Amino acid sequence: MSEDCIFCKIVAGEIPARKIHEDDEVIAFHDIHPAAPVHFMIVPKAHISSLADAEAAHEGLLGRILLLAPKLARQEGLHTGFRTIINTGRGGGQEVMHLHVHILGGGSLRAM
Repeated sequence: MSEDCIFCKIVAGEIPARKIHEDDEVIAFHDIHPAAPVHFMIVPKAHISSLADAEAAHEGLLGRILLLAPKLARQEGLHTGFRTIINTGRGGGQEVMHLHVHILGGGSLRAM
């Protein structure tokens, strides 16, 4: 855990979040500044600063997160599709330096 990381504080229960899933390895919760009608994040409980810092030892965790994404998307009503985003590093738009996967949908998303 990183003491100054907001996501580590959410994992520890120090900051409340609108959780939609939690297990031993990950937590998923709604974004407080949604960019779409449905916008949640899947966050590993282990502090990994960014995707660029992931290692071979994280392979199973990363796969678990990506397999969980469509399950939670359906649970949140995204039956026709969703967007998955991983911002990596400041240059990639990452604002919280704790790996997280954004899931967005529920409206017309701009083409990329």
